[in-house]
Amino acid sequence: MDEETEYRIKRVQAGEIQDYVYIVQKYQTQIFMYCWRLISNKQEAEDAVQDVLVKAYEKINLYKSEVNFSSWLYKMAYHHCINIIRRKKVQQKWKFRLMAQDQPSNSPAEMLERQLFNEPLSRALGKLNVVERNLLVLRVFEEKSFAEIGEILNKSPDAVKKKFARTKIKLKKWMSPKEEELCPNYNVLLKTKI
Repeated sequence: MDEETEYRIKRVQAGEIQDYVYIVQKYQTQIFMYCWRLISNKQEAEDAVQDVLVKAYEKINLYKSEVNFSSWLYKMAYHHCINIIRRKKVQQKWKFRLMAQDQPSNSPAEMLERQLFNEPLSRALGKLNVVERNLLVLRVFEEKSFAEIGEILNKSPDAVKKKFARTKIKLKKWMSPKEEELCPNYNVLLKTKI
């Protein structure tokens, strides 16, 4: 963490609330992009960023400088987005039950995958659980190190590396060689370094 951010955090913790504006301006775009990639709805991502930044402000006195502030925020955003995804799944189930439709529901993560990737890769990614998709988003799109991801997920960097490697193997297993050729984004995922 840079010295300016550390200084501003200490000032906010000391009661100088106007310094929180600096923190918001520095992190809101990257947290928005992260939330948008996880929940795939721009309006919900905008709301999520506001909620996460308000929650971070309310809990800033609990923040300890031993942990990277960015990782602390991402962890908060991760849990918030997971709650949104779970809530939407429950709402979708009730909605479809009430409408008595037999159509398969699309989770926010599935819609995101369809927007970002073509059909074969989207189908393979859809087989991953939320934790595995989150790992791919953090590593590939957010370009977080395994140490940072470990802080966010409360796992050791080695455990994160192993999980990432297993996730890549799963994707490869679910894609045929012909489908791999047709998916330029697939190669980006698989070539991401461990």
